[in-house]
Amino acid sequence: MELTPRQIVHELDRYIVGQDEAKKSVAIALRNRYRRSRVEESLREEISPKNILMVGPTGVGKTEIARRLARLVNAPFIKVEATKFTEVGYVGRDVESIIRDLTENAIRMVRREHEERVMPRAKVLAEDALADLLARGPRKNTAGNPLDYLLGRQKESAPSGEENTALARRKEDIRQQLLRGEIEENELEIEVEEEMPTLEVGGNSISLGDMMGNMMPRQTRTRHVKVRDARKILTEQEAAKLIDNDAVQEEAIRRTEQNGIVFIDEIDKIASSSSGHGPDVSREGVQRDILPIVEGCTVNTKYGAVKTDYMLFIAAGAFHVSKVSDLIPELQGRFPVHVQLQSLTKADFERILTEPENALTRQYKALLAVDRVMLEFDESAISAIAQAACNANDNEEDIGARRLHAIFEELLEDISFNAGDENMPPFSLTIDAKYVEDHLKEESKAVDLKKYIL
Repeated sequence: MELTPRQIVHELDRYIVGQDEAKKSVAIALRNRYRRSRVEESLREEISPKNILMVGPTGVGKTEIARRLARLVNAPFIKVEATKFTEVGYVGRDVESIIRDLTENAIRMVRREHEERVMPRAKVLAEDALADLLARGPRKNTAGNPLDYLLGRQKESAPSGEENTALARRKEDIRQQLLRGEIEENELEIEVEEEMPTLEVGGNSISLGDMMGNMMPRQTRTRHVKVRDARKILTEQEAAKLIDNDAVQEEAIRRTEQNGIVFIDEIDKIASSSSGHGPDVSREGVQRDILPIVEGCTVNTKYGAVKTDYMLFIAAGAFHVSKVSDLIPELQGRFPVHVQLQSLTKADFERILTEPENALTRQYKALLAVDRVMLEFDESAISAIAQAACNANDNEEDIGARRLHAIFEELLEDISFNAGDENMPPFSLTIDAKYVEDHLKEESKAVDLKKYIL
């Protein structure tokens, strides 16, 4: 990853409006990872990431910044809520499950990359297996006494030379039919391996098949599928055979340790203003349980030991009731970079509706275009929707940009419900300020404060 901080901020600007201070901080933290990788090894071990604490109301982009940052550099990422974890002895999840889940995400990411590399070869093998299956028919499950497998007494009868010749001719005919796409809709039986049951021991999932050393025959079940679906199943099976699972695990653990990003949301909910009794005790216990993970420790997973010393931790919270200083000093010290995110203004809402590549206006245009409704949003409508979002956040709870989702659903409710009829011709509709005013409820309109003056 050789993107400069300016380039990282530019990429984040494509999806997130404003919050320049937060973008700048995460861009520097990400660039420092690249800088660390170029430092000599003796000093590299002493350089640890500078974790970030984002403070700001909900719906202003804290989670989106972290998620887009991880996607930008293809880094393992996990988002967790601090309120889901409690100290040992209370009902809740173990904090080490954060790292286990992050490792699982890395395994899936690396396995997907390895599958893409072997996919051309897997497709060729799957096509041959499909032709063989159609020519030979599904193999019958002849599983007898499992002791026969252990002692090597289970034998398959070998076909004769004439049978092999006929089979080869039949396979070639079927292969030509597959190339011409003539039998895609034909159905066939295919045997799919079933996963062995697992046991949860100390937070690790252990397969019973692994415990038996894979000595027992694999259990299969028969599926009736069409040829095109069978090709997908066989391609996945062949790709899984071509992948080196040990290499996948080694690469996933390396990425988790060196590039992993953990986003801890709602951290303000575990801050307590006093060290008394009752719920505050539990909140402080959560902080103390999270502390070793953030400081750096080794977590045992079913893929091996994973160190958290060089992971980047980003915590976020609104801190409406509590303050950052209410966190225990040890945890505060592990988040040295504090970033303040600002509430969204009308100008921010207007930019959110027009600038990002995934703006809601573009999303709803694409959704309703499926039902031949061509939407257009006038500039006056953008301004009116932005003002309605501000009013709703002022009159009720401030939920930031999430308010736009509620307004759009309310605004386009009638259109979304009536669109899609087979007899309805295509038509265009321009949303303007008057349409917005007519279709929004009272809580989205400005409140006249004069009536409250005595």
